[in-house]
Amino acid sequence: MAINKGYTTVSDPDTSAKALTKEQPISPKFAREVACAVKGMTVPQAQAFLESVIAKETPVKLRRYNKRVSHKQGVGPGRYPVKVSKAILATLNSAVANADYKGLDSASMVITTITTSRGQVIPGHMPRAQGRATEWNQDTVNIEIIISEVE
Repeated sequence: MAINKGYTTVSDPDTSAKALTKEQPISPKFAREVACAVKGMTVPQAQAFLESVIAKETPVKLRRYNKRVSHKQGVGPGRYPVKVSKAILATLNSAVANADYKGLDSASMVITTITTSRGQVIPGHMPRAQGRATEWNQDTVNIEIIISEVE
């Protein structure tokens, strides 16, 4: 079985920039929701959105994992996933730096591909009563962002 270690989509290297971070210790469910919210935005819009989520000013709408979640005004069921937003913002800033290095105008670029996938599980244990132990594993997430120029 071949292991894919590259990017999920092929992009034009002359008009796009990529960034990939692996094994981020964040929630896979919230990572998916934030990625769906950011996809299709321009880079400045996405940066402003993620910074407002980090400041807990703008909620992220939860489309799939929204059972028993309170509604936020104008959004519906939503939350403020700060840790995930920081990780995705760092990956986006890396893609912007790669675009600037290539000589592309990052202010007018659009997020064409943003993918989150589950990474390795870091095993852990929590001691319990009477000599037992419970698994206390840490989920990790791989984040891939491709930004492209708009024609």
